[in-house]
Amino acid sequence: MTIAALIDKQDTFEIVRDQIGAILALEVASQMALATAAVRDPDDWKLRVFSERSNPWEQFLNDQSDGSPIVNVWVDNSNFDPKVSTVVERQKSETVYNVDCYGYGQSADNPAGGHTPGDREAAFEAHRALRLVRNILMAAEYTYLGLRGVVFRRWTQAITVFQPQQDASQVQQIVGARLVFRVEFNEFSPQIPLETLELLSADVNRTEDGQLIAEADYDYTI
Repeated sequence: MTIAALIDKQDTFEIVRDQIGAILALEVASQMALATAAVRDPDDWKLRVFSERSNPWEQFLNDQSDGSPIVNVWVDNSNFDPKVSTVVERQKSETVYNVDCYGYGQSADNPAGGHTPGDREAAFEAHRALRLVRNILMAAEYTYLGLRGVVFRRWTQAITVFQPQQDASQVQQIVGARLVFRVEFNEFSPQIPLETLELLSADVNRTEDGQLIAEADYDYTI
């Protein structure tokens, strides 16, 4: 017997990944508007948000016209807990998402004297992006990531800072910071479709030798 219905849906891990990206994009735009209203430079709150990119920081190498930090949301791994799952329909998942923040810096002469190193500025930009991402995702408004009833819990598991690699070499003037973000939810699997009961027939045996005493038919289509 094969599965009767076409599997035409997103799994929950995909929905949550897209929701994380949507939250970040929405809140970055909101923060930039708030900064403008407060007569602050909105670019200090600007992030460019992507998902499932293998090396999004290459945009810094190809085009330096927009040096605002880049954020990439991608699925890392899922673990399933059999103690609070069922073997038939529902599996409780703890899925880890990596939210990578990339900062770019350019070396420049300081008008007040001295030199501004690009690698340090890249680190500051990555940290700024990480700060915004962590505060947005852990804000009270997003306790359930806007998916209450689907998401049970979200949590910042770890933060690491790293140097992006290209051809086994470090990429200069770009620094990455990774927020490891764990989310708990259920995944669901296809079920056998239920059929509407139309007719029930019952034979009733009453005697010790199994003699049929009565039978009844119930028509549920009427």
